[in-house]
Amino acid sequence: MELIQTFIDLFVHLDRHLSLVIQHYGLWTYLLLFLIVFCETGLVVTPFLPGDSLLFGLGALAASSPLQVDLLFGLLTVAAIAGDMVNYWIGFFTGPKIFHKENVRFLNKAHLMRAHQFYEKHGGKTIIIARFAPIIRTFAPFVAGIGRMNYHYFTIYNVVGGAAWVAIFLFGGYFFGNIPFIKNNFTPVIMAIIILSLLPVVVEFLRARYKAS
Repeated sequence: MELIQTFIDLFVHLDRHLSLVIQHYGLWTYLLLFLIVFCETGLVVTPFLPGDSLLFGLGALAASSPLQVDLLFGLLTVAAIAGDMVNYWIGFFTGPKIFHKENVRFLNKAHLMRAHQFYEKHGGKTIIIARFAPIIRTFAPFVAGIGRMNYHYFTIYNVVGGAAWVAIFLFGGYFFGNIPFIKNNFTPVIMAIIILSLLPVVVEFLRARYKAS
């Protein structure tokens, strides 16, 4: 329960936490952010890490802090692309065994199955579309690895999707995050981004439930 409260506090007060991290860790902040984005996209057991809201918040802070938005874009794009690549190969080598097990520790089988259905429906472009859907984003490259998706095409989709995802949210925060209304209502805006980014997942889930019934 305490862990859940900590994560809720992190999301709700994202601007405050990021400011404190920048003040305390300076240049090491870049490494920390790289690792967060890499793990959120590259490790199938960490879909709970912040993604869209983190990028938007970073962009907004970069407009009025020592953070360099161009450097952030380069580093976090590399992190997002590298994360998906690692996740693909984890799925390629270990996925088939995991996929057919009923109970897998630290892995939500329901999320995995949902990503598999998403992949079956949208094919290779899932790698791009999934970038903008939390949870699905983490599981999509893993499922692509399980399905032995052509690595050449996967890489193209991965690079395009990773760069587009980081650019849209990071520069969106940079150019719009300091508009007075957004700046004065930063927490509700971040929560709105989280809710909107979760909508595709909720819609797919409800559609699947409706078909099943």
